[in-house]
Amino acid sequence: MSKKRRLIIPLFIPFAGCPNQCVYCDQTGITGGKGEPSLEDVRSTIEAHLSTWKGAGPVEAAFYGGTFTALPPDKQIRFLECAFPYVKDGRVWGLRVSTRPDAISEEAVRLLLRYGVKTVELGAQSMSDEVLRLSGRGHASSDTVRATRILKEMGAKIGIQFMPGLPGDTFETVIWTAKEIIKLFPDFVRVYPAMVLKGTPLEKMYRSGRYAPWTLQDMVSVCSAVSRLYKKAGIPNARMGLQNTEGLEKSIVAGPYHPSFRQLVEKGEPEDKAGAQIKACNNGI
Repeated sequence: MSKKRRLIIPLFIPFAGCPNQCVYCDQTGITGGKGEPSLEDVRSTIEAHLSTWKGAGPVEAAFYGGTFTALPPDKQIRFLECAFPYVKDGRVWGLRVSTRPDAISEEAVRLLLRYGVKTVELGAQSMSDEVLRLSGRGHASSDTVRATRILKEMGAKIGIQFMPGLPGDTFETVIWTAKEIIKLFPDFVRVYPAMVLKGTPLEKMYRSGRYAPWTLQDMVSVCSAVSRLYKKAGIPNARMGLQNTEGLEKSIVAGPYHPSFRQLVEKGEPEDKAGAQIKACNNGI
């Protein structure tokens, strides 16, 4: 039996709630240069997607792009109250939000669950504390472990976002991160290779010679190994590579970008070579 298609309605809130700008981040460029949406924007976006949806799978409305749980509680409630009626009337299965691991608490999760949030995506990016430090993340890998525990205990679905190729990353640190994420056993993962985007601190690092982006070949190679690890662990890989948008392509300065990155990864390295690379890092899982 074929799996029913799922619809995720994206509601972008670029930088909203973010306590700092990570070196790689250009949410405004990625999301088309639009600022924080009005409540009417939220409603009209949901309505537009529902009006053309012909699938039979679950529908979610997702607040992406910012650190949702770091928004002031009254603003979180305004956004959630705007979308929650679609959950109550059954047209939307649930809501989802993206946030930082250090912006998760039991109180924050209780608020989300009250308004129909079923899924929380954590921007972990790396499980190497040194890579997190060099990337200006402002949190540690232990925050990801703690946030995952809280979400699991409170019954939320968990997605973990992972960004190989950040400053300080090596093949070994990327494989290490993949294995540490597997130990947390999230419901799914997303893998976004690090890119140099216009107007970011990473662009300044790149132009001054302090950061060298990974080649496409090297990124495909390591992501092929990562993909095999997740498949072996039974963790779905919801995305491999950045979603192709006109805004993204105009914003890329350098990096291992390809519009069909996932297809390159799935073609990837021969199984014996990828397996040997993984084993060389830490003798497999």
